[in-house]
Amino acid sequence: MTSRRVVVTGASSGIGAATVRLFRQRGWDVVGVARRADRLEALAAETGADVFVADVTVQADVDALRDYVSGLGPVHALVNNAGGAFGMASVEDSDADDWTRMFDVNVVAVKRVTSALLPLLRRAAVDGGGADILTVTSIAGHVAYEGGGGYNAAKFAAHALMAVLRLELAGEPIRVIEVAPGMVKTEEFSLVRFGGDQARADAVYNDVTDPLVAEDIAESIVHAIELPFYVNLDLITIKPVAQAAPHKVVRGELAPR
Repeated sequence: MTSRRVVVTGASSGIGAATVRLFRQRGWDVVGVARRADRLEALAAETGADVFVADVTVQADVDALRDYVSGLGPVHALVNNAGGAFGMASVEDSDADDWTRMFDVNVVAVKRVTSALLPLLRRAAVDGGGADILTVTSIAGHVAYEGGGGYNAAKFAAHALMAVLRLELAGEPIRVIEVAPGMVKTEEFSLVRFGGDQARADAVYNDVTDPLVAEDIAESIVHAIELPFYVNLDLITIKPVAQAAPHKVVRGELAPR
């Protein structure tokens, strides 16, 4: 195919890094975006991707990203993957600053990056027949669970943002796609959520048969964007078989009753 370009945020680890790798394997030009320069440099050396150091919660960084990407050429797809959860305290006891951080990275940052790159996506859509905005949310944005108050609220908001954007862009050749993963075992998500407590982070996945891994989500992301352009997967919900809901995870062997 003619080379196309995708911008992937949160690219320094986990789902973002896996997505950069898979797009590069499929022949895409990729711009990986994250805060950690050392990890981005390693990813660039491994994959040949372009990288850009930015904090997507800071408008000046997002503006600089827009200017950088604009100088590379057309942008055919945006993957809003940057996000995170902080803490699992109750609504009553949780830290409001953690909630602010979650809304900044999971919601407001998605708005910032989408608004900044949408003019570039429109231009690419005119020349290439279409463009894509894909946001990685979570099943936490669809089903509430105890201890998830701030993260639930942020991901519900991200889900609503995508639904509104889809309505607002109706009639334009731009697909709006949401990928909502369940339990995904990555090196950092739970570790960050529990403030660096490795034992508590590991316990999330203990005795769970085949939790998803970052590459599973990357496959879904790339598949959705590479489908024929008249096909729009509005919402992809993906969970391991061992997980029936955010709060319902089977531990131990899966077997017929």
